[in-house]
Amino acid sequence: MPYSAASHRYTEMEYRQCGRSGLKLPLISLGLWHNFGDNKPIDNCRAMLRHAFDHGITHFDLANNYGPPPGSAEQQFGRILKQDFLPYRDEMIISSKAGYTMWEGPYGDWGSKKYLIASLNQSLKRIGVDYVDIFYHHRPDPQTPLEETMAALDLIVRQGKALYVGISNYPAETAQEAIRILEQLGTPCLIHQPKYSMLERTPEEGLLDLLEEEGVGSIAYSPLAGGILTDRYLNGIPADSRAAGNPSLPPERLTSAVLAKVKKLNDLAFARGQKLSQMSLAWLLRHDRITSVLIGASRISQIDDALGMMEKRDFNQDELKAIELILEDSI
Repeated sequence: MPYSAASHRYTEMEYRQCGRSGLKLPLISLGLWHNFGDNKPIDNCRAMLRHAFDHGITHFDLANNYGPPPGSAEQQFGRILKQDFLPYRDEMIISSKAGYTMWEGPYGDWGSKKYLIASLNQSLKRIGVDYVDIFYHHRPDPQTPLEETMAALDLIVRQGKALYVGISNYPAETAQEAIRILEQLGTPCLIHQPKYSMLERTPEEGLLDLLEEEGVGSIAYSPLAGGILTDRYLNGIPADSRAAGNPSLPPERLTSAVLAKVKKLNDLAFARGQKLSQMSLAWLLRHDRITSVLIGASRISQIDDALGMMEKRDFNQDELKAIELILEDSI
């Protein structure tokens, strides 16, 4: 059946200004890392994208190497975009990235101008669009001069292949220099995508302060720590879980100490009247330094869980203190 987007799609989602730009992002964005490759049925992918968009999730996050295999998530998304979403393209934020290994040889990785331009050209073909809304450099390159990488991002915008550019996985010091270079080039850095959750607090060590000072947005990836901050692993590792079969979440991360914290956090979430996953997302969004949280999903129910966070986002001081004590392992 032809897809027609829900008429109420903008009534329940909140949108935040991305830094000092004119762009707004939904509080919840959908990432297509592990669940949109060739090993996933297209009907389920289509159903998730439709459901997300019908509930105000307008931002869809890709990268050149997402799959598996690399490139297949962009191809899968492109097929569904062509069949379902072309009438709504101007209501969507499509982002992609390059910076990790994509093809063999010296020109298929890291941050050279050669690689970034070639990779984005390939991504545009796979997705079937003339431009992406946001293009990121996926990780710092220790060998390529930062000036070259940022000049490539500036060129991409001037070529009309991306409306905005961002960076991901950049530590505070390197991010500060990248932001400065882009500002001098006349293409401001729109957004930074760091790994950030209750169990990964590194961005609090200067990065979030920097982004706020510079007027750069921030979108947290892995906000549920790869699924650890859910009720999925409270009673062991299910056979069909990510920890059972995906190297991105090795079982050794699920230590007894981590699980003890997760169980205490789960009890606190229950007392608040929500799921642990919902409390974990709300905790990240408790202040507006985080523009959006980037969730992954393999089924519609996981998207609904994230959307349910919208019903209870506020914390009182006692709850925030209790969370800190649990994370510090003080109780």
